[in-house]
Amino acid sequence: MKKQQIIVVGGGVVLLVVLLLFGNMKPPVKAGTGATASVPVEKFDIQTVIKGATANLTESQQAYVNGLSEAVVRGDVKEQKIKNYRQLASFWSDTARAFIPFAYYTAEAAKLENSEKSLTFAARILLDNLRGVDQPGLKTWLASESKELFEKAIVLNPGSDSLQVGLGSTYIFGASAENPQAVMQGIQKILEVSRKDSTNLYAQKMLGIGGIVSGQYDKAVERLEKVAEAEPHDLEVLLMLAEGYERKGDKAKASNWYERAAEHIQNPALKAELEKRIKQLK
Repeated sequence: MKKQQIIVVGGGVVLLVVLLLFGNMKPPVKAGTGATASVPVEKFDIQTVIKGATANLTESQQAYVNGLSEAVVRGDVKEQKIKNYRQLASFWSDTARAFIPFAYYTAEAAKLENSEKSLTFAARILLDNLRGVDQPGLKTWLASESKELFEKAIVLNPGSDSLQVGLGSTYIFGASAENPQAVMQGIQKILEVSRKDSTNLYAQKMLGIGGIVSGQYDKAVERLEKVAEAEPHDLEVLLMLAEGYERKGDKAKASNWYERAAEHIQNPALKAELEKRIKQLK
Protein backbone atom coordinates (compact mmCIF):
# COMPACT_ATOMS: atom_id res chain seq x y z
CA MET A 1 0.00 0.00 0.00
CA LYS A 2 1.35 3.41 -0.97
CA LYS A 3 2.03 6.00 1.71
CA GLN A 4 -0.71 8.27 0.42
CA GLN A 5 -3.22 5.43 0.65
CA ILE A 6 -2.10 4.59 4.16
CA ILE A 7 -2.69 8.15 5.31
CA VAL A 8 -6.21 8.24 3.90
CA VAL A 9 -7.21 4.90 5.38
CA GLY A 10 -5.66 5.68 8.73
CA GLY A 11 -7.39 9.01 8.90
CA GLY A 12 -10.67 7.27 8.21
CA VAL A 13 -10.23 4.92 11.16
CA VAL A 14 -9.37 7.73 13.56
CA LEU A 15 -12.22 9.90 12.27
CA LEU A 16 -14.72 7.08 12.73
CA VAL A 17 -13.69 6.46 16.32
CA VAL A 18 -13.36 10.13 17.25
CA LEU A 19 -16.81 10.98 15.90
CA LEU A 20 -18.42 8.14 17.83
CA LEU A 21 -16.55 8.48 21.09
CA PHE A 22 -15.43 12.05 21.69
CA GLY A 23 -18.53 14.19 21.23
CA ASN A 24 -20.53 15.36 24.21
CA MET A 25 -23.52 13.34 23.06
CA LYS A 26 -24.29 9.86 21.79
CA PRO A 27 -23.72 8.90 18.11
CA PRO A 28 -27.16 9.87 16.73
CA VAL A 29 -26.52 13.52 17.56
CA LYS A 30 -22.94 13.92 16.41
CA ALA A 31 -22.14 16.84 14.11
CA GLY A 32 -22.75 16.30 10.46
CA THR A 33 -25.77 14.01 10.71
CA GLY A 34 -29.50 14.32 10.98
CA ALA A 35 -30.97 17.72 10.20
CA THR A 36 -27.87 19.06 8.43
CA ALA A 37 -27.89 16.40 5.73
CA SER A 38 -30.37 18.17 3.43
CA VAL A 39 -28.79 21.61 3.79
CA PRO A 40 -26.02 22.57 1.33
CA VAL A 41 -22.97 23.20 3.49
CA GLU A 42 -21.82 26.01 1.20
CA LYS A 43 -24.90 27.98 2.32
CA PHE A 44 -25.08 26.79 5.91
CA ASP A 45 -27.67 28.72 7.87
CA ILE A 46 -28.55 27.71 11.40
CA GLN A 47 -32.17 28.85 11.19
CA THR A 48 -32.67 26.85 8.00
CA VAL A 49 -31.24 23.79 9.72
CA ILE A 50 -33.54 24.23 12.72
CA LYS A 51 -36.60 24.72 10.50
CA GLY A 52 -35.72 21.57 8.58
CA ALA A 53 -35.27 19.58 11.78
CA THR A 54 -38.53 20.92 13.20
CA ALA A 55 -40.43 19.86 10.06
CA ASN A 56 -39.45 16.26 10.79
CA LEU A 57 -41.00 16.29 14.27
CA THR A 58 -44.46 15.08 15.21
CA GLU A 59 -47.24 17.66 15.33
CA SER A 60 -47.21 17.79 19.12
CA GLN A 61 -43.43 18.19 19.17
CA GLN A 62 -43.62 20.96 16.57
CA ALA A 63 -46.22 22.77 18.68
CA TYR A 64 -43.96 22.51 21.72
CA VAL A 65 -40.84 23.76 19.90
CA ASN A 66 -42.65 26.56 18.08
CA GLY A 67 -44.25 27.71 21.33
CA LEU A 68 -40.91 27.99 23.07
CA SER A 69 -39.33 29.68 20.04
CA GLU A 70 -42.10 32.28 19.86
CA ALA A 71 -41.78 32.89 23.59
CA VAL A 72 -38.10 33.71 23.08
CA VAL A 73 -38.92 36.25 20.38
CA ARG A 74 -41.68 37.89 22.41
CA GLY A 75 -39.93 37.78 25.76
CA ASP A 76 -38.15 40.82 27.14
CA VAL A 77 -36.89 39.29 30.39
CA LYS A 78 -33.40 37.83 30.13
CA GLU A 79 -33.98 35.10 32.70
CA GLN A 80 -37.08 33.91 30.84
CA LYS A 81 -35.20 33.79 27.55
CA ILE A 82 -32.41 31.79 29.16
CA LYS A 83 -34.97 29.35 30.55
CA ASN A 84 -36.63 28.95 27.14
CA TYR A 85 -33.30 28.44 25.38
CA ARG A 86 -32.38 25.76 27.88
CA GLN A 87 -35.72 24.02 27.45
CA LEU A 88 -35.19 24.02 23.69
CA ALA A 89 -31.65 22.70 24.10
CA SER A 90 -32.91 19.94 26.36
CA PHE A 91 -35.62 18.95 23.88
CA TRP A 92 -33.24 18.72 20.94
CA SER A 93 -30.75 16.77 23.04
CA ASP A 94 -32.99 14.31 24.89
CA THR A 95 -36.05 13.95 22.65
CA ALA A 96 -35.19 14.87 19.06
CA ARG A 97 -31.56 13.75 19.27
CA ALA A 98 -30.33 16.48 16.93
CA PHE A 99 -26.96 17.97 17.75
CA ILE A 100 -26.96 21.22 15.79
CA PRO A 101 -30.16 22.70 17.29
CA PHE A 102 -29.02 21.53 20.73
CA ALA A 103 -25.65 23.25 20.32
CA TYR A 104 -27.24 26.45 19.02
CA TYR A 105 -29.68 26.87 21.89
CA THR A 106 -27.05 25.91 24.45
CA ALA A 107 -24.77 28.60 23.03
CA GLU A 108 -27.53 31.22 22.95
CA ALA A 109 -28.41 30.54 26.59
CA ALA A 110 -24.75 30.81 27.56
CA LYS A 111 -24.33 34.14 25.78
CA LEU A 112 -27.28 35.60 27.68
CA GLU A 113 -26.23 34.17 31.03
CA ASN A 114 -22.65 35.31 30.39
CA SER A 115 -21.00 33.26 33.14
CA GLU A 116 -17.61 31.61 32.68
CA LYS A 117 -19.09 28.21 33.48
CA SER A 118 -21.92 28.33 30.94
CA LEU A 119 -19.80 29.94 28.22
CA THR A 120 -17.03 27.36 28.67
CA PHE A 121 -19.49 24.46 28.68
CA ALA A 122 -21.10 25.58 25.43
CA ALA A 123 -17.77 26.41 23.79
CA ARG A 124 -16.38 22.95 24.50
CA ILE A 125 -19.49 21.21 23.19
CA LEU A 126 -19.00 22.98 19.88
CA LEU A 127 -15.24 22.45 19.87
CA ASP A 128 -15.48 18.74 20.66
CA ASN A 129 -17.90 18.20 17.80
CA LEU A 130 -15.85 20.36 15.43
CA ARG A 131 -13.12 17.72 15.25
CA GLY A 132 -13.43 15.57 12.18
CA VAL A 133 -16.06 17.74 10.46
CA ASP A 134 -15.17 18.24 6.79
CA GLN A 135 -18.27 20.11 5.62
CA PRO A 136 -17.02 23.69 5.04
CA GLY A 137 -20.17 25.55 6.08
CA LEU A 138 -20.82 23.50 9.20
CA LYS A 139 -17.15 23.58 10.12
CA THR A 140 -17.05 27.37 9.87
CA TRP A 141 -20.20 27.74 11.96
CA LEU A 142 -19.00 25.43 14.73
CA ALA A 143 -15.59 27.12 14.84
CA SER A 144 -16.90 30.68 14.84
CA GLU A 145 -19.50 29.98 17.53
CA SER A 146 -16.97 28.19 19.73
CA LYS A 147 -14.43 30.97 19.21
CA GLU A 148 -16.97 33.63 20.23
CA LEU A 149 -17.90 31.73 23.38
CA PHE A 150 -14.28 31.19 24.42
CA GLU A 151 -13.53 34.88 23.83
CA LYS A 152 -16.46 35.92 26.02
CA ALA A 153 -15.29 33.55 28.76
CA ILE A 154 -11.75 34.93 28.55
CA VAL A 155 -13.09 38.43 29.14
CA LEU A 156 -14.43 37.12 32.45
CA ASN A 157 -11.28 35.17 33.30
CA PRO A 158 -8.34 36.43 31.22
CA GLY A 159 -5.83 34.39 33.23
CA SER A 160 -7.35 31.00 32.40
CA ASP A 161 -4.88 28.79 30.53
CA SER A 162 -7.53 26.22 29.63
CA LEU A 163 -9.66 28.90 27.97
CA GLN A 164 -6.67 30.09 25.95
CA VAL A 165 -5.98 26.53 24.84
CA GLY A 166 -9.63 26.10 23.89
CA LEU A 167 -9.56 29.31 21.86
CA GLY A 168 -6.41 28.25 20.05
CA SER A 169 -8.01 24.89 19.29
CA THR A 170 -10.91 26.57 17.48
CA TYR A 171 -8.38 27.98 15.01
CA ILE A 172 -6.71 24.59 14.53
CA PHE A 173 -9.84 22.56 13.93
CA GLY A 174 -11.78 25.32 12.22
CA ALA A 175 -9.14 26.16 9.62
CA SER A 176 -10.34 25.90 6.05
CA ALA A 177 -8.32 24.61 3.11
CA GLU A 178 -8.17 28.19 1.87
CA ASN A 179 -6.77 29.44 5.18
CA PRO A 180 -4.15 26.93 6.40
CA GLN A 181 -2.28 29.64 8.30
CA ALA A 182 -5.13 29.59 10.84
CA VAL A 183 -3.76 26.28 12.12
CA MET A 184 -0.42 27.89 12.92
CA GLN A 185 -2.23 30.86 14.48
CA GLY A 186 -4.01 28.47 16.82
CA ILE A 187 -0.82 26.60 17.62
CA GLN A 188 0.90 29.87 18.53
CA LYS A 189 -1.88 30.73 20.98
CA ILE A 190 -1.51 27.36 22.69
CA LEU A 191 2.28 27.62 22.65
CA GLU A 192 1.98 30.72 24.82
CA VAL A 193 0.37 28.56 27.49
CA SER A 194 2.88 25.75 27.01
CA ARG A 195 5.85 28.08 27.38
CA LYS A 196 4.38 29.39 30.62
CA ASP A 197 3.54 25.93 31.95
CA SER A 198 5.16 22.97 30.19
CA THR A 199 3.23 20.56 32.45
CA ASN A 200 -0.16 21.66 31.10
CA LEU A 201 -1.35 18.39 29.56
CA TYR A 202 -4.33 19.95 27.81
CA ALA A 203 -1.97 22.32 25.99
CA GLN A 204 0.41 19.50 25.10
CA LYS A 205 -2.44 17.38 23.81
CA MET A 206 -3.85 20.14 21.60
CA LEU A 207 -0.37 21.04 20.34
CA GLY A 208 0.21 17.40 19.50
CA ILE A 209 -3.05 17.07 17.61
CA GLY A 210 -2.42 20.43 15.95
CA GLY A 211 1.01 19.21 14.89
CA ILE A 212 -0.51 16.20 13.17
CA VAL A 213 -3.10 18.41 11.48
CA SER A 214 -0.34 20.73 10.21
CA GLY A 215 2.05 17.92 9.22
CA GLN A 216 4.65 18.44 11.98
CA TYR A 217 4.64 14.77 12.91
CA ASP A 218 7.92 14.43 14.79
CA LYS A 219 7.14 17.09 17.38
CA ALA A 220 3.51 16.04 17.49
CA VAL A 221 4.16 12.43 18.49
CA GLU A 222 6.75 13.58 21.01
CA ARG A 223 4.17 15.76 22.74
CA LEU A 224 1.43 13.14 22.57
CA GLU A 225 3.66 10.43 24.02
CA LYS A 226 4.23 12.61 27.08
CA VAL A 227 0.47 13.01 27.47
CA ALA A 228 -0.07 9.28 26.99
CA GLU A 229 2.48 8.56 29.71
CA ALA A 230 0.59 10.78 32.15
CA GLU A 231 -2.89 9.79 30.96
CA PRO A 232 -2.59 6.24 29.54
CA HIS A 233 -6.36 5.82 29.18
CA ASP A 234 -6.91 8.85 26.93
CA LEU A 235 -8.23 7.08 23.84
CA GLU A 236 -8.04 10.13 21.63
CA VAL A 237 -4.34 10.57 22.40
CA LEU A 238 -3.64 6.89 21.67
CA LEU A 239 -5.45 7.12 18.34
CA MET A 240 -3.72 10.33 17.31
CA LEU A 241 -0.35 8.81 18.20
CA ALA A 242 -1.13 5.90 15.93
CA GLU A 243 -2.22 8.34 13.23
CA GLY A 244 0.95 10.39 13.66
CA TYR A 245 3.28 7.43 13.37
CA GLU A 246 1.34 6.08 10.41
CA ARG A 247 1.78 9.37 8.61
CA LYS A 248 5.47 9.28 9.47
CA GLY A 249 5.66 5.87 7.82
CA ASP A 250 6.51 4.01 11.02
CA LYS A 251 4.13 1.05 10.71
CA ALA A 252 5.44 -0.78 13.76
CA LYS A 253 4.81 2.09 16.17
CA ALA A 254 1.51 2.94 14.49
CA SER A 255 0.36 -0.64 14.95
CA ASN A 256 1.49 -0.63 18.58
CA TRP A 257 -0.51 2.50 19.40
CA TYR A 258 -3.58 1.19 17.56
CA GLU A 259 -3.34 -1.98 19.64
CA ARG A 260 -3.17 0.04 22.85
CA ALA A 261 -6.17 2.07 21.73
CA ALA A 262 -8.13 -1.09 20.90
CA GLU A 263 -7.74 -2.24 24.51
CA HIS A 264 -9.95 0.68 25.61
CA ILE A 265 -12.72 0.22 23.04
CA GLN A 266 -15.79 -1.82 23.95
CA ASN A 267 -17.81 -1.19 20.80
CA PRO A 268 -17.40 -4.34 18.64
CA ALA A 269 -17.71 -2.49 15.32
CA LEU A 270 -15.10 0.11 16.22
CA LYS A 271 -12.77 -2.51 17.63
CA ALA A 272 -13.09 -4.52 14.42
CA GLU A 273 -12.13 -1.45 12.37
CA LEU A 274 -8.98 -0.95 14.41
CA GLU A 275 -8.05 -4.63 14.28
CA LYS A 276 -8.50 -4.56 10.52
CA ARG A 277 -6.21 -1.54 10.29
CA ILE A 278 -3.60 -3.22 12.51
CA LYS A 279 -3.52 -6.26 10.20
CA GLN A 280 -3.05 -3.99 7.18
CA LEU A 281 -0.06 -2.36 8.81
CA LYS A 282 1.69 -5.63 9.64
